[in-house]
Amino acid sequence: MIDGQTALFGFIAHPAKHSRSPRMHNLSFDYWGLNARYLAFDVAPDQLVGTLAGIRSMGIAGVNLSMPFKQTVVPLLDGLTARAQRIQAVNTIKNEAGKLIGDSTDGAGVFQDLQHQGMRLTNQHIMVLGAGGAGKAIIAAALDYNVASVTVFKRHNERYAGVQQWLDQLRTTTTVPLKLCAYEDQQRMQQIACTSDLIINATNIGMTTAGTPLPSAIIRQLRSQQTVYDVIYQPLETTFLRLARQQGCATHNGLGMLIWQGALAFEFWTGKPMPIQQVRQDMLASIQALPLIAAQA
Repeated sequence: MIDGQTALFGFIAHPAKHSRSPRMHNLSFDYWGLNARYLAFDVAPDQLVGTLAGIRSMGIAGVNLSMPFKQTVVPLLDGLTARAQRIQAVNTIKNEAGKLIGDSTDGAGVFQDLQHQGMRLTNQHIMVLGAGGAGKAIIAAALDYNVASVTVFKRHNERYAGVQQWLDQLRTTTTVPLKLCAYEDQQRMQQIACTSDLIINATNIGMTTAGTPLPSAIIRQLRSQQTVYDVIYQPLETTFLRLARQQGCATHNGLGMLIWQGALAFEFWTGKPMPIQQVRQDMLASIQALPLIAAQA
């Protein structure tokens, strides 16, 4: 029951109504019997400063953020966790007595998901496809898990040099080898794909089409000892995952990332673990109830 003591949390984005976060977090509050509610707020980009002032003045306990605020909010905050500092982006804010502390749980969500499904990450060679918001979060988070190397493939466009500069800076903070390769270098892509332990698709290729982030000829060379992770969760099995599964690879969709990034935020706010099994069952049922997005060749 909502009363004068109810703590308020929320999701801030533009648009915001599509968010599954209210479902996830309200179920978790109920599980622990916490007097808290979570709502979604569609905030216009030019209203971010006022929104943060409202969070402070009204004592809103914490929020998640998505596009277009993950980077623009950084200079408006009072502090950042180490992983948010690395990528200069946040998806979670905690209100500590009026001081807003930002964290980034997206990338860590992938590795928490894999670890809890039994994958050993230490000394693993990782290939990341894409270096947008999700890709950068995953790349930076990988450094916390004692991996052997991270090789990133990104299209050689106007953002390529900026990503290279960011990786160069990241190298000064880690002993993990970091490499950036052009998406167009198919020979290099084939070499890295066939020798990586874990391949992560951090692009949106496969969400609304039957396309794959790796050429099908390269996917057909993957081996059963490899793991393939796709951050997309709708559809639950992309063409990329289906082809990799047919090669015998262990495959994982992005539902785990969605849940675990939320779980890390929930614990950041409340100090309690999210009831993962119950949340997964609920989220899976809600996704399966939606009309399937038609894939187009």
